[in-house]
Amino acid sequence: MADSKEYMTLTEENGSIHIAEEVIAAIAVGAVREVEGVSGMMTNLGGSVTDLMNNKKNAQKGAKGVKIDMTDTALVLDLYLTVQYGHAIPEVAENAQKAVSSAIEAMTGCVVSAVNIHVGGVTLA
Repeated sequence: MADSKEYMTLTEENGSIHIAEEVIAAIAVGAVREVEGVSGMMTNLGGSVTDLMNNKKNAQKGAKGVKIDMTDTALVLDLYLTVQYGHAIPEVAENAQKAVSSAIEAMTGCVVSAVNIHVGGVTLA
């Protein structure tokens, strides 16, 4: 496996299953985009424009608007998104948490211990 990728490893009776961090991020993005009121993902996870221009590691890793912390037993996700104007932010965030957690657990079998939602903007369209 490539050294630059991180994997969630599930040990099964017949061997191990390795799921790349990018796969988990893609599942999270797909699930959150289905939530009513979510208008998009933020590409900058708290880094500055200078960090993005200088290709800082944190800016690159969060390019999809998802940050994943993997432990031996569970996942903690941070999602950075925008909400459509007129939708209740707490309700949208809670629905996003449920959707992401359910999708990841159903598709991978990995336990999700937390989904932290960071709303970085409101879109008018």
